[in-house]
Amino acid sequence: MQQEKLTNIYTVSRLNRHARLLLEGDMGAVWLTGEISNLVMPASGHWYFSLKDNQSQLRCAMFRGNNRSVGFRPKNGDQVLIFGKVTLYEPRGDFQLVAQTLAPAGEGLLKQQFEALKQALAAEGLFAAERKRPLPAHPTRIGIISSPTGAAVHDILTVLARRAPQLEVILYPSQVQGEGAVPQLIHALNEANRRNETDLLLLARGGGSLEDLWCFNDERLVRAIAASRLPVVSAVGHEVDVSLSDLVADLRAPTPSAAAELISQDCGVQRRQWQQGGQRLEQAMLRWLADRHNRLQQWQHRLERQHPRQRLQQQSQQLDQLQLRLERAMSRRLEQAQQRSEQATLRLIHQHPGQRLVYSAERLNTLAQRLHGALSAKLNRLEHKLALAGSRLHAMSPLATLSRGYSITLHNNGVITNAGQLKENDVITTRLAQGEVVSRVEGVTAESD
Repeated sequence: MQQEKLTNIYTVSRLNRHARLLLEGDMGAVWLTGEISNLVMPASGHWYFSLKDNQSQLRCAMFRGNNRSVGFRPKNGDQVLIFGKVTLYEPRGDFQLVAQTLAPAGEGLLKQQFEALKQALAAEGLFAAERKRPLPAHPTRIGIISSPTGAAVHDILTVLARRAPQLEVILYPSQVQGEGAVPQLIHALNEANRRNETDLLLLARGGGSLEDLWCFNDERLVRAIAASRLPVVSAVGHEVDVSLSDLVADLRAPTPSAAAELISQDCGVQRRQWQQGGQRLEQAMLRWLADRHNRLQQWQHRLERQHPRQRLQQQSQQLDQLQLRLERAMSRRLEQAQQRSEQATLRLIHQHPGQRLVYSAERLNTLAQRLHGALSAKLNRLEHKLALAGSRLHAMSPLATLSRGYSITLHNNGVITNAGQLKENDVITTRLAQGEVVSRVEGVTAESD
């Protein structure tokens, strides 16, 4: 018992490792809110701080790869919302939280809602690449869903006027911020699909805080974009702002101006492409005409060298020769086929099943007669051997001895060969050739050896 306990002694390293695995396995990643204190930002780029409330505090670490995405510089006293992994720092045995995301408490709640809804919609396949549709290569009319007084519409129209002045634009006005924004955006999107007068739709808004852009993370709007029959380009906020509308749209542009660049083609570039295409088409037509001219001249030379009537006569003569060769070849083939047929007939006569059956029947009769003779001879030999064996057996049989006048005396089913085997008053049985005699012994005279 004492030896068993000794084998279960932990080292400090083993205990800390076991505790870390238990924490990471059972707790995993959690959301946590509290106040930052004891913040340290060394040259390595990692952040170390404590997160506390009125009664407790917890050591936290946020490594450089994760804190680069934090949109503000935290300080002591900030109320924050953290998402991280509960673990244990093995060298010192310190219980701590390794933070993965960090945000101010108010904004952090929105980010938590954003991540939860993002995961749920992604599980339904709304953000899958295979459901996104390609944009038309040369649109002639586009629809813009945005605020008519916002900077986003002005930026888009400025870019389009410079790059593609021929492109028609239809504005579907909508509020892009506040409580009423989501119903208006959905109405504008549905109205554009109902009217079906554009090649694609551009959902646009300028930059702002997470709260300002929150309407573009609404589940109702995301599902309306997914259900749109027209391709949708989303250009919401700046390049660092990513909304659920961006993820579900067929194409995401970093800014409204970039969206205008993506969906339009520079008229100067297009003009040069048309000119180059026209030149290539002209050269191709000239090559085609030159080729046709050369072929026409070749046909004329061939007609001059030989008249079609002469060619027809030559071809008619060749046809007659070919017909004669075909007839001779067919005759040879028929003769060869007839010879093969006659040879096959002869082989069939020799191998006719009737003759083979007659031969087989005769052979079967011969074998049957031979078998019958062999069986008769075998039976005769066996009968003779049986008679000899019966004679020998009869000669050796006790019954034959009895028939010559001898008898057998039995006592208690045993054969008596010596008078010494009996005593007075024993009952004995004497077996004769015909019947038995039962007697009682009155005296015994035993002969000495």
